[in-house]
Amino acid sequence: MQVTNTIVELRNAVKTWRMAGAHFAFVPTMGNLHVGHLKLVEEAKKSADKVIVSIFVNPTQFGMGEDYEAYPRTEAEDKQKLDAAGIDLLFLPTVGEMYGEDALTIVSVKELSNLYCGASRPRHFDGVATVVCKFFNMVQPDVAFLGQKDFQQLAVIRKMVKDLNIPVEIRSVETVRENSGLALSSRNGYLSPDELKVAPKLYQALCAARDEILMGKKRYSVLEDEAMAYLQEAGFVSDYFSVCRASDLLKADKQDTNLVVLAAAKLGRTRLIDNICVSFAR
Repeated sequence: MQVTNTIVELRNAVKTWRMAGAHFAFVPTMGNLHVGHLKLVEEAKKSADKVIVSIFVNPTQFGMGEDYEAYPRTEAEDKQKLDAAGIDLLFLPTVGEMYGEDALTIVSVKELSNLYCGASRPRHFDGVATVVCKFFNMVQPDVAFLGQKDFQQLAVIRKMVKDLNIPVEIRSVETVRENSGLALSSRNGYLSPDELKVAPKLYQALCAARDEILMGKKRYSVLEDEAMAYLQEAGFVSDYFSVCRASDLLKADKQDTNLVVLAAAKLGRTRLIDNICVSFAR
């Protein structure tokens, strides 16, 4: 596994692969790797000759008072996991390498970035879109792999790629979960032992909503209110619980058949997000 901190070395490696006719995949991460990240790598290896992974805790997607400084950084362990997974190149840029001293350009996917997590975390998705756009320009992969757990992030990146005509295929990988149903996340490490017992109820609420939708219940606002009440009783402070169209994340109506139920809630000091997709015939 080659490890580089510079864009120049990254591009030199990519150029060599291109000249050899290699097809390659990219997996962007913020490190503190878990089984979910390694699943992305596994899927990337199935579809490409070469696999690049980045580890970069991006400051521009953290707001005031969020956990940028405290975000878990486990570089040595991450390197070992990626080496064992058989990736070809690990890109570990510094903030200075990524942004320079005078970066002024921001990539903003309007409207979509202002919904749900974007409403409670202003400019978060501008930071995400900007850094991912930069990575795509640096790496120029044939395909990029992203987790479905961050469904709104996935939607923002898909829209950015389409609008800016970036020649990369975006593939999503299903959320990897604990046996309890809790979605794997680097932030799960913030949960106390008691909170870890409660946290799976977020996924349970999503499953309950999915089951009611599949049984024909179309009063989505009622389902949302019931779920919010359930989570509040369980000890969560809910941000949102919304039944949306999977295509554009706008509120679903009775005619829509491809849905996603999005949820975000705080448990103690930890903000958890999750989702579940629902599709059915008319």
